[in-house]
Amino acid sequence: MEIQELTVSERIMLAEKLWDSVLSKESEIDLTENQEIELDRRLNSFMTDQELGSSWSDVKKRVISRK
Repeated sequence: MEIQELTVSERIMLAEKLWDSVLSKESEIDLTENQEIELDRRLNSFMTDQELGSSWSDVKKRVISRK
């Protein structure tokens, strides 16, 4: 079966199932040392000043306006 033969709804459901299968194995996702360092840096930055950053709605507007 070709994915394009599925309805949009069926493809969305397939994508959700695929994502859920990835999440169930998230402990198997290996990060590089640099990725871990960057994630720790970002978390520390957030914990220091939780006012930094942008709301999801602001980020979404910026992304959509770039299209």
